[in-house]
Amino acid sequence: MSDILIRSSGHAGRITLNRPQALNALTYEMAMQIDAALQAWDTDPQIARVIIDATGDKAFCAGGDIAQLYSTGRAGDFSYGRRFWRDEYRMNARLAGFAKPVISFMQGFTMGGGVGVGCHGRHRIVGHSSQIAMPEVGIGLVPDVGGSALLARAPGQLGAYLGTTASRMGAGDAILAGFADYFVPETAWPALIEALCTSPDLAPLEAAKAPPPPAPLKAIEAQINAAFASPNLPDILAHLSDQDSEFAQNTLKSLGRNSPLAMACALEMVRRLQSQDSDMRTALELEYRYTFRAMEHSDFLEGIRAAIIDKDRNPKWRHALHQDMQADIQAMLAPLGADTLTFEQE
Repeated sequence: MSDILIRSSGHAGRITLNRPQALNALTYEMAMQIDAALQAWDTDPQIARVIIDATGDKAFCAGGDIAQLYSTGRAGDFSYGRRFWRDEYRMNARLAGFAKPVISFMQGFTMGGGVGVGCHGRHRIVGHSSQIAMPEVGIGLVPDVGGSALLARAPGQLGAYLGTTASRMGAGDAILAGFADYFVPETAWPALIEALCTSPDLAPLEAAKAPPPPAPLKAIEAQINAAFASPNLPDILAHLSDQDSEFAQNTLKSLGRNSPLAMACALEMVRRLQSQDSDMRTALELEYRYTFRAMEHSDFLEGIRAAIIDKDRNPKWRHALHQDMQADIQAMLAPLGADTLTFEQE
């Protein structure tokens, strides 16, 4: 059985992630098949829209398949990871800039690489089971696959909070933060997909959408804005340490689990992208500066070891939580010169 099902149906190009046993984790080959399909459909007059969904009820896509990234990186081969990220980011850019409507149906876990597939289209649908997150800092990486652009566009300081705490968003929060557009009960998804394949327009989508459930982030939005007003991680930690609240305690606990360098770089990236009103390609190029260097100079391999390989949940991060990391932040996010991510076909 193929890991990804690509076909046309009526007016729609259909992409279905088909690795439910692996929570539909995205492999390099799957990403390249998505990219090839988009290129073919871009000029196909029979295809009016693209629908992306996934099999299984646990996950749309729980992230990228990082096992081979770890094995090659541990062996000192950084070229595979750099190619994986480069080509995946080009696919993300193609999705974000696709001229025809892209409609995604994101049940269960949509995290990391899944966000790069599901959250860049024009019509992003969530249901009761949806759990969306950018959890990369937990394994020593930064929010990538264009996720940094979404975080930068989130209201107030929600992006800084979500990018550093790796907090999960249900349907209401995902819509609030700009990672999704519509809430549709999941029982209605099969009929809606069928209607979108046959309809001359997107009227079935408008007819199917329902009021979203509450957004818990709304209740703590003022506390998030106050705590994450500074772009400096030590300042954020100091502010939270001075607060005697459940929010502060929970947030400090979340921050304490993640890679200090990755969180500090994530904050810097969100600030830069906010100040520049940046587009998706600018965000992806900035992300690639970090991921290009990640295996050699960050906590990435140690983060995978602790979370996925040994599963001891006890990573040995390179930096202390309150440490001044400005020099390392600048080094990780410095331009790459000849290795700069571009979006031309090679």
